[in-house]
Amino acid sequence: MPAISFQNVTKTYSGARGAVHALDDVSFDIEPGEFFGLLGPNGAGKTTLISILAGLTRASSGHVTVLGHDVVSDYAAARLSLGIVPQELVFDPFFTVREALRIQSGYFGVRANDAWIDELLANLGLSDKAESNMRQLSGGMKRRVLVAQALVHRPPVIVLDEPTAGVDVELRQTLWQFIARLNKEGHTVLLTTHYLEEAEALCGRLAMLKQGRVVALDRTSALLAGRASTMLRFKMDTPLPAALAAQSRVTGRVMQVKARDAREVEAILATLHAAGCRPEDLEIGRADLEDVFLEIMKDAPALKVAA
Repeated sequence: MPAISFQNVTKTYSGARGAVHALDDVSFDIEPGEFFGLLGPNGAGKTTLISILAGLTRASSGHVTVLGHDVVSDYAAARLSLGIVPQELVFDPFFTVREALRIQSGYFGVRANDAWIDELLANLGLSDKAESNMRQLSGGMKRRVLVAQALVHRPPVIVLDEPTAGVDVELRQTLWQFIARLNKEGHTVLLTTHYLEEAEALCGRLAMLKQGRVVALDRTSALLAGRASTMLRFKMDTPLPAALAAQSRVTGRVMQVKARDAREVEAILATLHAAGCRPEDLEIGRADLEDVFLEIMKDAPALKVAA
């Protein structure tokens, strides 16, 4: 039985230009114990899919189950199996951190939960904030409390929707150590993130969405191997020659140029030299998940808007 199953999920909204498909016939399963990544650009449908999974919105068609429980017809059992960390910072300003976690436990019918709450506080670096009012916390600390609230009832399936967006490096490290531990203990994890280095390091399998459609679904290693290429990376203060710009990715001073083999690397260096460019910190490596992601998004066909 899959931990999460999306079967032919479609979500359609009516717009001025016709029907807009936020999701278009999305189907895939996540097996128990997987660390699964859901990737896509803004507007690809990731949050819509998670909202349907959480029961916050309904699919126009299709079915979603959590450990065999339909999220519509068996909502209570499905929701009890889920721990969801949302993107938004939502909190009750009238309670301390410990009180908020005790109240959250009560929502799920969990009593005498202080030992697990203490463990959550310790593992998420919140022990010294346990008696602080939620209003007194920084954005990063509020984010930690959201994670603790999602885990307070020990859900077998954990959903993390951009959990490290806008937070410091310390929280990212603390969070991933704890989530990795829970995953090793058997919890299933579904992660959406724009930090593709996190997805590459953590997720055994990935699905990529573009305009509501699944455009890639495979093991992370297979996606990397299937589109493996050599990347020439260097820093430069001047623009790339036009002949190289189309096959390059530029981030500030950092240039990454795709090359198929050693001969093409030599040709790229010759082009740079002929144009009077002076690359610094030159290195040759393999394509990473960000390279693969950008290539898949570029190659995948766009979704047509229905009339």
